[in-house]
Amino acid sequence: MTKLFEPITIRSKTSRNRIWIAPMCQYSCENQDGMPSNWHVVHLGSRAVGGAGLVMCEATAVHPAGRISPWDTGIWNDEQAKAWKEVTDFIREHGALSAIQLAHAGRKASNFRSWSGQGAITVENGGWTPVSSTGEAFPEYNTPHELTTEEVYDSIQDWVDAAKRSIAAGFDVLEIHAAHGYLVHQFLSPITNQRTDEFGGSLEKRAKYLVDILKGIRQAVGEDVPVIVRFSATDYRADGFTVEQCAEVAKLCEAVGADVFDISSGGLVLGVQIPFGPGYQVPLANDVAEEVDSPVAAVGLITDSKQAEEILQTTDVEIIMIGRLSLRDPYWPLRAAHELGVEVDYWPNQYVRGTYPA
Repeated sequence: MTKLFEPITIRSKTSRNRIWIAPMCQYSCENQDGMPSNWHVVHLGSRAVGGAGLVMCEATAVHPAGRISPWDTGIWNDEQAKAWKEVTDFIREHGALSAIQLAHAGRKASNFRSWSGQGAITVENGGWTPVSSTGEAFPEYNTPHELTTEEVYDSIQDWVDAAKRSIAAGFDVLEIHAAHGYLVHQFLSPITNQRTDEFGGSLEKRAKYLVDILKGIRQAVGEDVPVIVRFSATDYRADGFTVEQCAEVAKLCEAVGADVFDISSGGLVLGVQIPFGPGYQVPLANDVAEEVDSPVAAVGLITDSKQAEEILQTTDVEIIMIGRLSLRDPYWPLRAAHELGVEVDYWPNQYVRGTYPA
């Protein structure tokens, strides 16, 4: 069997293959209440029917102020958790693991979705004041409130409470979003963290927010639940977060119960050169994989089944995450199995030739 279709077990959960659906924002909570809808059932459920090993829901806010936009999903209350149950039940019914990306946008919060407007939504127009590790705004966004030390500890509890609700909602796997310039990333990077309290200064202190979140979540959900961390492994600036620092923080995370590292890049600042191209983030994922014991996932312009298999065969990466490719073809995992000559037993009966009249 090709490695792409080998099962992988993380703690108590086994994924039927190593094709995982990356979290992709849908901005589809039309009532702006954080509640998932039929859109989420169909969008996410179709990826499970399509043969993915794990389907991860979009960045889901642990606090109302943590939404990128008012149309984001949330899991800051029990009603939202109940609504997610229909999604997780459908994904499980069709053989995939369900995962949720827990998120807080920090200073990149309170913005329009692209088809409803442009830029920041001001407080006067129904937006809100973002919060961050810093009081410095992301360009052309609302100016954030710099969290006090006490408020940082309150925020950690928001993540823990959201994790508990996620398990109640039926999610198999949790991911902490520490990438793309959002709140955890804002604490990790020296560009956006000039704090003088216990959450700023050295790399270890800048990582304390993330490490404390992980400690709290692991204690709250027990030993069976896999927990992933998504990193931006570089800010693409010499004075920012680097892949070497990312590997060091990953080791700190391993020590307190993280199981998988999902490696992306960028998003913290504008005006940097990003080397876009096929598999452009794979070298970053491999650099981290060489330094940690836990499995590492690669993501970013992986579009071909042979390319995905080659990554697994020639690097230390163990999981492939697909995003935009999955938007174009929800059934890409089944297509990849066909292209690579792999027999799988999870083709939907409804789609198998001979189950319908000619």
